[in-house]
Amino acid sequence: MKINKTNAARLLDKAKITYELISYEVDESDLSAVHVAQQLNESVKQVFKTLVLKGDKTGYFVCIIPGAEELDLKKAAKVSENKSCEMIPMKELLPTTGYIRGACSPIGMKKHFQTYIHETCMNFSHIYVSAGQRGLQIYIAPRDLVKETGAEIVSLIL
Repeated sequence: MKINKTNAARLLDKAKITYELISYEVDESDLSAVHVAQQLNESVKQVFKTLVLKGDKTGYFVCIIPGAEELDLKKAAKVSENKSCEMIPMKELLPTTGYIRGACSPIGMKKHFQTYIHETCMNFSHIYVSAGQRGLQIYIAPRDLVKETGAEIVSLIL
């Protein structure tokens, strides 16, 4: 089966970053990273989800965390130099990032936003992040993802 390249994949190609596009079966009733990990037959610790937040001072920013974990909003606010932050409403996701729920890639958003990735990403040679469309993941070395997104490696989870 031929996999069509996403904008995120084209940006990685342009940056000469090695990655793999991995497809999986989408379940519209369960768009969770836990489900994605099960479909990929991988540890959910290696499947990272991309969350978009809005801080009271800095505006939009991105957090990338292990799929089964919960974002600690206090930690996210602190690392992003905000007093408080919250997840953006679902209706703002597409107009803000160019991506829909269940397919939000940290690569190739409409604008570059400050990005933070949870420190456990460095425990793996490769991790998975959304390729920008449901049913498709990017398998990439965390250091390459950090390089492409300009992410800071920090503690983000509860």
